[in-house]
Amino acid sequence: PQYTLARSPLQLPPTPHTFYIKMAKDNRVTKNTRHSYATRSNLIKKVKTPGGRHTVQILVKKSKGAMCSECKIALPGIKHLKSSAYHTLKKRERKVSRAYGGNMCAGCVKARIVRAFLIEEQKIVKRMLSEKAKASKK
Repeated sequence: PQYTLARSPLQLPPTPHTFYIKMAKDNRVTKNTRHSYATRSNLIKKVKTPGGRHTVQILVKKSKGAMCSECKIALPGIKHLKSSAYHTLKKRERKVSRAYGGNMCAGCVKARIVRAFLIEEQKIVKRMLSEKAKASKK
């Protein structure tokens, strides 16, 4: 009788139901800090270095940045950093070159200027009316 060698599964021609398992390179990393839990303040990002190693980068939470003191929107032109990090910045990066630069947005400053102007106008009109009333009494 003729005997044939049994073929291993990898030598058979592929069928629609054949699955091959691709072995992935080990890219597991460990946190390099003492606090090992994955909380919001302790997140990491896996990075492959140019040398081919897998390491971690510690992610810093994003800050809301400086807010307008009246309308509470983020101030444009100012970096979004934690309040403790602003002291390392240059003065031109901490504020905008305008009145109330790092404190209020342009719209609120404009509204404040217009309000002050209208109040002064109102005082002048009131003074003129009182003088007119005194003149009519005499």
